[in-house]
Amino acid sequence: MNDRDALTAYAASFVDELAQNEVKHVVVSPGSRSTPLALLLVEHPDIEIHINVDERSAAFFALGLAKALKEPVGLLCTSGTAAANYYPAVIEAFYSRVPLIVLTADRPHELRDVGAPQAIDQIHLYGRHVKWFVEMALPESTDGMMRYARTVGARAVATAAAEPAGPVHLNFPLREPLIPDLDQAKEYRQNKRTPSVLIDSGERSLSASQVEAVATTLSKAKQGIIVCGELPHPEMKEAIVALAKKLAFPVLADPLSQLRSGSHDKAVIIDAYDTFLRDETAKAAFRPEVILRFGAMPVSKPLLLFMKKQKQAITLVVDGGAGWREPAGLATNMIYSEENDFCLRIAESITSSPDDEWLRLWQTVNGATKDALASVRDEAELSEGKLFALLADMMPLESTLFVGNSMPIRDLDTFFLNNGKGIQTIANRGANGIDGVVSTALGVSTVLKNTVLAIGDLSFFHDMNGLLAAKLQKQNITILLVNNDGGGIFSFLPQANEREHFETLFGTPHGLDFSHTAQLYGGKYNKVQNWNEFEKVFTESFEIQGLKIIEVPTERESNLQKHRNLWSFVSQEIKMVLDREIS
Repeated sequence: MNDRDALTAYAASFVDELAQNEVKHVVVSPGSRSTPLALLLVEHPDIEIHINVDERSAAFFALGLAKALKEPVGLLCTSGTAAANYYPAVIEAFYSRVPLIVLTADRPHELRDVGAPQAIDQIHLYGRHVKWFVEMALPESTDGMMRYARTVGARAVATAAAEPAGPVHLNFPLREPLIPDLDQAKEYRQNKRTPSVLIDSGERSLSASQVEAVATTLSKAKQGIIVCGELPHPEMKEAIVALAKKLAFPVLADPLSQLRSGSHDKAVIIDAYDTFLRDETAKAAFRPEVILRFGAMPVSKPLLLFMKKQKQAITLVVDGGAGWREPAGLATNMIYSEENDFCLRIAESITSSPDDEWLRLWQTVNGATKDALASVRDEAELSEGKLFALLADMMPLESTLFVGNSMPIRDLDTFFLNNGKGIQTIANRGANGIDGVVSTALGVSTVLKNTVLAIGDLSFFHDMNGLLAAKLQKQNITILLVNNDGGGIFSFLPQANEREHFETLFGTPHGLDFSHTAQLYGGKYNKVQNWNEFEKVFTESFEIQGLKIIEVPTERESNLQKHRNLWSFVSQEIKMVLDREIS
C-alpha cells in the first residue's frame, strides 16, 4: 500500500470516528497541510463543515456553536501561527467549560526546527488550557493504526464532553502527498452509529449519608440564600426553584443562569440584587447563615463583595464538574455532585416547613428596587440602561440574547429582569475578554433562531472581521451596537479620576463610522435617533433575513451620571422600605 493509501485509511478512519461519536459540526479554516482532513470532513455525509478564513474568528465561531448545541464541535486549521490564533478561544472554552475538539495539522518531525516554512513548535501549544493533548502518530494503514486513529477520536469526543467539559487538542503531523483518495475513503465509513469504543462517564452523586448531612445543615438555617451563576443545564431551573421553596431561601439569579426567563415559577427569584446590594442599609439587613452556590461566579461585583463579608455564613459550593470556582475564598463545603440530582435529593430529605419571613424581606426589597429601576423607562434620551430594560419586552418569545462583556453584561444584570418569555441569555464569561464576541454570537446564530447580539463599540471593532462568516454563510442575526465612542466601563472605575490621561489610556475614542462596516459585509444598517425609531427597526429586524446592524449612539458621561442618579434613587426607596419592614 502506498503513502496516499495509508493517508486515506488513517485519516478517513479518524474522521468517521468523529461522526460515529455524534460530532456533527466542524469549523474549517483553509490551509495546505490540513488538506487531507479538510477534504475528508467535507465529504463525510454526517458532518457539516463551516468555512471561516480567519483562524481566531473560526475558533470563536466554533465556541459559539458548541455553546448553543451543548455538544462537542470540531475545529481544523493548518500548521504554524494559524494554530496559535486559536489560543484565545481555547482559553475561553477551557474556563467556560465548552467542549471543543481542536485539530491542528503540522509538519512531520523531520521538518521541525530546521527552518521549514509554517513550522512552529505545536507540541502542547495550548499548555494547561486543554483537558487532553495528543501528538498523533504519522499515518499508517495497518489494522492497529486505524484502530488507534479511531480510539483517539472516540477518546477526544468523550474527554471534551465529560464534566467539566472543555477543549482537547490533537496535533496531526502529515507528510506529502496531502490528497487522499476520496472514493477509497468511503470504504472506511461505518454505516451504523457504532463507536469503536464506548466510553461511559457517570455523573457525580452524593451518598445517602452525605445527602442527610447537607439537608440537616440547610434545614437548621433560618436565613439562607441560593446564588446561581451561569448554569450548565436548562432543566436545573425547576429543581433549584423547588429546593428554594422547600427551604424558603431567596434565589439570587445571574442573568446567565436562565432563571430570569421562562415559564417556571419566579416567586423566589431575586433579580435586582445587583442594585440593592450596593446600598449599605440593605447589606446590613441581610446576614445569611448559609450561602448555597450553583454554577459559575455571577457577574455582579456588589454580590461578590456582599458574599465576601459574610464570614459568619456556611458557604456550600455545588459543582458537578468538580472544579474550584470560588473566588470569594469563603467556601466551607465543596460539594462535587451533579446539580440537578443534588437539588432533587436534598429537597426530598427536607421535611420541616421553615418560616418565610426572611424570604419575604428579600422579596419586598427586590420589588421596591424593581419599581425604582422602572423609572429608567421614562428616559427620553437614548441610554444603555433603558435599552436592556426594553429587550425583555421586545424580543420574540423564543429567542437568544448574546451579550458582550464590559458594560453590556453589567447592564443586562441590572436591567434585564424576570420575564415569562423563553429568552436564552449567553455570554463569554470564561476569561471575560472582549475578543471574538461577534464570531461567537455568529456561531450561536447558526443553530439558534432569533439571535440578538448586544455589544459595545470596542468589542465590535475588535472582531469586525468575524462578520465575513455572516456574509459568506448568510447568517441570520441582529446586532445591537451600543456606541459610546470608547471604553464606557472605565468611567465607572477608579481610573476615571485620572483625568489627564484617562481618554488616552482608557476612554480610547475612535470616531469610527460603522455604516461602512455594514456595507463591507453586506448587512442592513440603521443608526437610530430615538426610542420610537429603535422599536420599529428592532421589531422589523426579525422579519428580515441576514445580517442586521442597529447602532444605538449613547454618551459615556451621560450614561455614568444616569446610573449614579438611579442608584441614589433606589437607595432612598430601599431605606423607606426597610424602615417600614424592620420597625
